[in-house]
Amino acid sequence: MERIRLAEDLSFSRLIHGLWRLAEWNYSKEETLSLIEFCLENGITTFDHADIYGSYTCEKLFGDALKLKPELRDQMEIVTKCGIKLVSKNRPNHRIKHYDTSKKHIIESVHRSLKNFQTDYIDVLLIHRPDPFMNPEEVAEAFTQLKKEGKVRYFGVSNFKRSQFNMLQSYLDFPLVTNQIEISVFNLENMEDGTLDLCQEKRIPPMAWSPLAGGKIFTSEDEKVVRLRDTLEKVKEEIGARTIDEVMYAWLLAHPARIMPIVGSGKEERIERAVRALSLSVDRQQWFEILQSSRGHEVA
Repeated sequence: MERIRLAEDLSFSRLIHGLWRLAEWNYSKEETLSLIEFCLENGITTFDHADIYGSYTCEKLFGDALKLKPELRDQMEIVTKCGIKLVSKNRPNHRIKHYDTSKKHIIESVHRSLKNFQTDYIDVLLIHRPDPFMNPEEVAEAFTQLKKEGKVRYFGVSNFKRSQFNMLQSYLDFPLVTNQIEISVFNLENMEDGTLDLCQEKRIPPMAWSPLAGGKIFTSEDEKVVRLRDTLEKVKEEIGARTIDEVMYAWLLAHPARIMPIVGSGKEERIERAVRALSLSVDRQQWFEILQSSRGHEVA
């Protein structure tokens, strides 16, 4: 599988496996390990987490599975996120959902993640959401300390807009390596508001969450969705794809920003569809035909 370089000694697989629903899949340790091995066998070596996934349970579920075969750790890149505090039975002192990007919380969150994953280091740590109460000096101090201690190799952000990204970057002595953003054939906001442009300007490959638009493309009868689905079916036949989700992945993969879609499924057949998309080619006119269907009008 194609590798995307984020730093001199860091690269991600072009497709990333997302574990935010791991707790919902109700897999045993052995079944989770089998899924991890399936991803690795298909060239997917990068795994995306967050401390809050599964109400603070998914990291540990992944780590418990990895403990069955710890040698796999050296074959993968672990990404995790922090900065959101949920109201949860697992965090009874949280009275309200809020953001916390304090130095104390970032460091404590990383220590918990290391324990959950049963590893000595995290490859990339992301701030999960822009925090309107952020003190960037504290974030920079936390990042610098964690990097110096070898607990986190690289850092990035998630859902940050241009000004938010640039503000945090200005306090750091090393570059942020990615921005995880929502982007799909249905959701074009980050493509149209300058967020994706900034990634290209900074030469930062973005990670794409919800690349299949949360599944609504397959079920909704909304006018926009129906229009898009018809176009995706047409392009599917033209390029020899088996399913329209392959076309949706191929549309993102065709973009020159080197977008890395996050495949958030626990089903092998759905992961295989994403892998097949790597061999599909969407030409410029087909790419714009899908864009036009999403917008509801042709380009000016």
